[in-house]
Amino acid sequence: MSGTPILKIRNLQAKVADEDLQILNGLDLELNSGEIHAIMGPNGSGKSTLAKVLMGHPGYEVTAGSVDFNGEEVLEMEPDERSQAGMFLAFQYPVEIPGVSIANFLRTAVQAHQGEEELDLFEFQDLLMEKMALLEMDPAFAERPVNDGFSGGEKKRNEILQMAVLQPSLALMDETDSGLDIDALQVVSNGVNKLREENPDMTVLLITHYQRLLNYIKPDHVHVMVDGKIVQSGGPEVALQLEEEGYKSWREIEAAQAD
Repeated sequence: MSGTPILKIRNLQAKVADEDLQILNGLDLELNSGEIHAIMGPNGSGKSTLAKVLMGHPGYEVTAGSVDFNGEEVLEMEPDERSQAGMFLAFQYPVEIPGVSIANFLRTAVQAHQGEEELDLFEFQDLLMEKMALLEMDPAFAERPVNDGFSGGEKKRNEILQMAVLQPSLALMDETDSGLDIDALQVVSNGVNKLREENPDMTVLLITHYQRLLNYIKPDHVHVMVDGKIVQSGGPEVALQLEEEGYKSWREIEAAQAD
């Protein structure tokens, strides 16, 4: 772990675009290079909104605050520029793209990251096969249409393959464990851990409801999010406390702070 700040969020406030519904209410968070952070919180606390705002989702409007990623102000960047800068979002509900193979989809994404430099197809094929071998995936998987007819586990494995190929410096994982049985959860978690072994400087922000994911992907820091703000931060013991007590006590803490 290098300890160098890669993401600094200060007083981030955001609402649903074209509405007065405020969701993020002055959120502060800092991630260092190579760390794994987990954000846990009840439904409606703003966890998924945070991930979408960081990647520039047009459905949300930032009303205050700043987001510094490797010295650059993220909020001034377009979504594709954020991706090219090294940010990646693994979706809770990955979309289906019938008629487009995973291999072609990934090749297009890698080409976009390279800019005007022409992508060597043989080098890309080698890269894709190398990453699929690392993740213990059947090469035939890459010929399937993107998420078309996939199980929940297959969709999430496809997200991990995208991470492997694009090699982001910051991976935002929005409830990657959602809808997975225990076998699929282990497969996906093993994939993330292998990517981290290969690239120890990759920073991961896990957004999850449940402690169970953190049994497989060990966080350095755990944050509790209530009503659009981080109300508590600590080590893995915070997740265990949540598992035992639920969010009631944290809501009470937030209410007391508000008073």
